[in-house]
Amino acid sequence: MSRALRAVAVGLLLTPALLPAQATAAQGASDPRVAALVASVSPERLQATATKLASFGTRSTLSDTLSTTRGIGAARRWIFEEFRKASPKLQVAFDRHMLPKQGRITRDVELVNVVAILPGKTDRRIYISGHYDSVNPRGNAPNNPGAGAGARTGAAAGAAGGDAQMRAEMDHNADAPGANDDGSGTSLTLELARVFANSGLEFDATLVFVTWAGEEQGLIGAMVHAQNLAAAKTTITANFNNDIVGSSLGGNGIIDAESVRIYSLGPEDSMNRSLARYIARIAGIYVPSHTIRLMAREDRFGRGSDHSSFTAFDFPAVVFREANENYQRQHNAEDKPEGMDFRYLAQNTRVNAAAAASLALAPAAPKVTTGGGTPTISRGTSGYDAALQWEAAAGAAGYRVYWRNTWSNDWERSQYVGNVTRFQLPNVSIDDYVFGVAAVNADGHESLISAYVSANRRMQEVQVKK
Repeated sequence: MSRALRAVAVGLLLTPALLPAQATAAQGASDPRVAALVASVSPERLQATATKLASFGTRSTLSDTLSTTRGIGAARRWIFEEFRKASPKLQVAFDRHMLPKQGRITRDVELVNVVAILPGKTDRRIYISGHYDSVNPRGNAPNNPGAGAGARTGAAAGAAGGDAQMRAEMDHNADAPGANDDGSGTSLTLELARVFANSGLEFDATLVFVTWAGEEQGLIGAMVHAQNLAAAKTTITANFNNDIVGSSLGGNGIIDAESVRIYSLGPEDSMNRSLARYIARIAGIYVPSHTIRLMAREDRFGRGSDHSSFTAFDFPAVVFREANENYQRQHNAEDKPEGMDFRYLAQNTRVNAAAAASLALAPAAPKVTTGGGTPTISRGTSGYDAALQWEAAAGAAGYRVYWRNTWSNDWERSQYVGNVTRFQLPNVSIDDYVFGVAAVNADGHESLISAYVSANRRMQEVQVKK
């Protein structure tokens, strides 16, 4: 080790010019255990799962619960058994909630999420999820232009006669196969529960695989679950939500099987954006042929999904969306398996697998604020340096400091600084750069990056004597 790097390891001073964003032996290196997990994803199993889900005819939240072959009741019992058969390591349960009439829930109903937990060394949780409910607001009318996704939002809803789901007479047992929306996300979640549970890996984080109900009625299954997590003060590292990720052919005829969109709620240095950047970096290592398109908004224009139930409680979350959607195959009877591309779905599943496994093997992100929420960064004793401090993270063998120009939206430089909890850069103004720090374990797996964020200054109105 050079004298300069030895100095860094004990927290002494280096200038930015000596610290380009180059990988150490750990950063950017492939872990063969994660590579094997990623390689075990099966397009054939994904296809079989999506086909089975579509065979229930409908999975509407208010559809039949008694039939053994049709409706949401049959579907959730089948999902439960698939989780249970995947591995004895999975703790499988129905997450049940009795809901009164409200909004698009036009009668009292028992809402049931299906949950499979793979315990880790710690209680902090990483969620992988998709919603298993489906919907067909216009009944069995695939040629009705109001039957697609646009019927749920804005002027299109008004022009089509309002929100059909608000009407008590809506037929919830009409065909709504929901193969892609969101049989694709449900199939991905079931596949990764099997893959992770049978990987032989011992993860630091506890992994939770969930198929949500009630998404089409306003994200209510995920919302009631997230409410309970917040009330219990559960530590959530991330939610990888997947909603419509299984088709490479858009409604405009354009084929894109080489990219996926990841939406994340800002501001720029939120942990949601940190998670999105993390996924892009890890995908570049394990699934380099697949392009990650980071989208700087919470979701598509005017639409949403279950990750928003997590961000509502400040839990880090993103949503995966296929590159180019076909709106004529959404929320109607035409969303069938033949409209999907299972090799493409497998690629999106592999991206989830690589990032979730890497994050679950890593320590928790270090805390970079005081108990009162003040960032632990200063200008040092000189007044012109960048002096960083952070709390030690359990399981960390060292830390990596990141920084970038304040106008950039991704990290430009980084330096592994060893097992210290403070670091100082001389003559680097904290006004000119954004800084962050990640925890690194002995195997080189990094946490999310915790950024030092200055709170918005609250202004007082000036009182004027009249």
